[in-house]
Amino acid sequence: MNNIKLIATATFGLEAIVKREVESLGFKDIEVENGKVIFSAKLEDIPKANLWLRTADRVLLLVGEFKALSFEELFENTKKLPWGDLISRDGEFTVTGKSIKSKLYSVPDCQSIVKKAIVEKMKEKYRTDWFSETGAKYTVQVALLKDIATLTIDTSGVGLHKRGYRKEAMEAPLKETLAAALVQLSFWSHDRVLLDPFCGSGTIPIEAAMIGRNIAPGLNRKFASEDWDIIPDGAFKKERIEAFKSIKHDRDLKIYASDMDKKAIDIAKDNAFKAGVDDSIDFKVRKFSTINIKNKFGVVITNPPYGERLGDKKEVEELYKDMGKEFKNLRTWSKYIITSDENFEKLYGKKASKKRKLYNGRIKVDYYQYFGPKPKKD
Repeated sequence: MNNIKLIATATFGLEAIVKREVESLGFKDIEVENGKVIFSAKLEDIPKANLWLRTADRVLLLVGEFKALSFEELFENTKKLPWGDLISRDGEFTVTGKSIKSKLYSVPDCQSIVKKAIVEKMKEKYRTDWFSETGAKYTVQVALLKDIATLTIDTSGVGLHKRGYRKEAMEAPLKETLAAALVQLSFWSHDRVLLDPFCGSGTIPIEAAMIGRNIAPGLNRKFASEDWDIIPDGAFKKERIEAFKSIKHDRDLKIYASDMDKKAIDIAKDNAFKAGVDDSIDFKVRKFSTINIKNKFGVVITNPPYGERLGDKKEVEELYKDMGKEFKNLRTWSKYIITSDENFEKLYGKKASKKRKLYNGRIKVDYYQYFGPKPKKD
């Protein structure tokens, strides 16, 4: 069963960005639904999807989808699926679940029934009544939405936002996947100046540098599917070699990142070193009001403090007013600011060219985009 369907799960609001990435990797038959992008692939494509998707949360292998109005239907239809062709004889598998607007609303019962059905199917395949479960790990998910059951196996393991470089973070950090999306939603490219004056532990500039150098985001981590028997031998190794070859080491990036907190900058520098982009980012300890960059054109992408995040709403409101005054000096720059404060435009003193609703964890945020003029080509 080499022809498969993969699902790249996405945070609300990022589906279009994930779709664009899936297309750029050469995948076909792409469908977009709320929170996910579905596409056709082959088993040897699982490493590529995991290594290269910057803004997806996970890559799931779609095993089957069917209507389930009773526990009997759930059991029988699950048992029909080719579990023995996917899970090794000694595989250790767990079942997670969720149910939304479905008759089968008891998630623990659904998990238990799916587990029993998979075991029964594997008994038929391997002709045994006992499984050691000492081998590779498999996480099966049963997701019920309006009585449609979708069964998948998680190929990623730990979420894709865990790149492997961020061992430390400041309070209320931005997820790496969201930071990468903010960069991709902007007009920044590797030949333009980028400034993050509230960089915290450095996630936005680091993700930008990785994009600028074409570094695969999953290059420094492992994935659950690396240990699976169904993945062709050497597939992950081959994809990693290709990814290393694709890095643009000679690109001269101009990325400036600062924060008034020295501890934050120390952490950011360490994270950038682990990500392999420390030579691409100029980190400084300073207040944003003291920033003096001479470049005529550039892009600001930043995640300043906001009330719900840090609790001091009045101080944050004053900060936004000051940002509006200071950023006026960057007349020819584009500015991209993410915050949950719905009064941001009023405090900042200018209406955004475009606004996009996103989520930072469970916090609803808006991405305010102020477009500057297009730089003139030499």
